[in-house]
Amino acid sequence: MNLIEKGSALWYLQYFGIPLSLGIVLYKIINNLSLRKRRTTLQGKVVVITGASSGIGEALSHIFYQQGCKVVMASRRKSELERVKQDLMTKKIQGFSIEPTVLELDVGELDQLEDFVDNVHSLCGHIDILVNNAGISHRGSILHTKLDVYKKIMNVNYLGSVGLTSAALPKMVERKRGHIVFISSVQGLIGLPERSAYAGSKHAMQAYADSLRAEMKQHNINVSVISPGYVKTAVSINALTGTGQPHGVMDSSTATGFSADYVAERIVDTIVNKDNELIISQFMGNLGIFLRRTIPSLYFYLAASRAAKT
Repeated sequence: MNLIEKGSALWYLQYFGIPLSLGIVLYKIINNLSLRKRRTTLQGKVVVITGASSGIGEALSHIFYQQGCKVVMASRRKSELERVKQDLMTKKIQGFSIEPTVLELDVGELDQLEDFVDNVHSLCGHIDILVNNAGISHRGSILHTKLDVYKKIMNVNYLGSVGLTSAALPKMVERKRGHIVFISSVQGLIGLPERSAYAGSKHAMQAYADSLRAEMKQHNINVSVISPGYVKTAVSINALTGTGQPHGVMDSSTATGFSADYVAERIVDTIVNKDNELIISQFMGNLGIFLRRTIPSLYFYLAASRAAKT
């Protein structure tokens, strides 16, 4: 005998809430199993990752290596790349694994980019996935930021990615396959006070990627843009101030951000699914994006209020 009154909250929970919850759990389990299966398609792929000596780039190197990819790790800090390589090779991988390759590269040195890609092609034959991850942030007001800081950040974050992509594309087009990934930022979607150089470079990256995606569709080349919010890395420590000096401080928002491992897992799934975009942000970042798109006047007011406080 059912003692729950029909139409009560408990009745709705019993007949609708519990089955719905079970359905959601079952969907997540099936989806996770499907993603694991689809990840096996990465085996043997040549994956180039810039900024691979720490943070998201290092975390991505681990995942791609575990999936049996030929990982090419690039960064200015070769000693740190060697450390990451040793970490990878000490992992016990079940099944297929390929020794990673370490290549020194400063993406801000634009005249080196074509030679770098040529070197990768000579070592690996081709590039399946290019992850433009190297970047540098900014902390400083527009009034007190030198033009040289804008130039350096634009070179590293935007032109460096454009240059590598341009060098890698001809062979991808020839092979009719490839995937270009840009690690942008929530600040590539919304500009914040004290971040003008960084936000400007990431805005440029977003627009370039949209144009690239449209043009490369006919050549079967995928383009994904990843827009993370706060991630617990050294990004704020290494950020440039208005004078060009390192910020040298771990911001509280960065310190409490997502782990690099979690973000890297989401990025790899985005690549496997061949999704165009991934926004992975905390509540305030998502709210800012929503307001900028739907109630821009309110967003502008809140941004100005934040600027006045700083």
